[in-house]
Amino acid sequence: MYSQPIFRLTDQTEQLAFMQRYSFATLLTAAGPVPMATHLPLLATRHSDEVRLVGHLARANPQWRDLEAHPVLAVFSGPHAYISPTHYEQARNVPTWNYVAVHATGHARLVTAPTRVLDILAATIAQYEAGYQPQWDRLPADYQARLLHGIVAFEVVVSHLQGQQKLSQNKTAGEQRRIQQALANSPDQHAREVAAYMARLPTVQVP
Repeated sequence: MYSQPIFRLTDQTEQLAFMQRYSFATLLTAAGPVPMATHLPLLATRHSDEVRLVGHLARANPQWRDLEAHPVLAVFSGPHAYISPTHYEQARNVPTWNYVAVHATGHARLVTAPTRVLDILAATIAQYEAGYQPQWDRLPADYQARLLHGIVAFEVVVSHLQGQQKLSQNKTAGEQRRIQQALANSPDQHAREVAAYMARLPTVQVP
């Protein structure tokens, strides 16, 4: 991902928190002449200093056959917002876009042990709808088995994390305040989330 130093998000704890909050990711592989991408939830966890991602694909999705043979890239996209040049002090400016994103690169391995696949599904249920677990547990065993046969679970050991938070850090303090205020008052939820990220910046980069 192209990134200027002023916009880089390098703290691994913040990167992990971002991936956990915006966990619906894009999984990319490039085994052939045309890259493949799947949009899916990925659960991010840290084990000592190692970040791992777990998830599953439909068995009908051919991308799972490429996972172990080549590096994979998971793109976690967060809030984004159009930034009008009317917020700037100088008229000679153009529109831009503020956003936050994290890219996770690593190597995947397929998870085939039924108990481990069930663990991944249980973790997914716990993440998104813990109250569904009793209903899942009551499903007939043969029905669960058919469902498990229809998916391919995997785990990615992340070798490289790259974060970007482009939040007007290259603008003056006054411009940053005007942009943040405008976004905070926007009817658009993404814009308000960008404003919240701007408010968390530790220092103003440009006087």
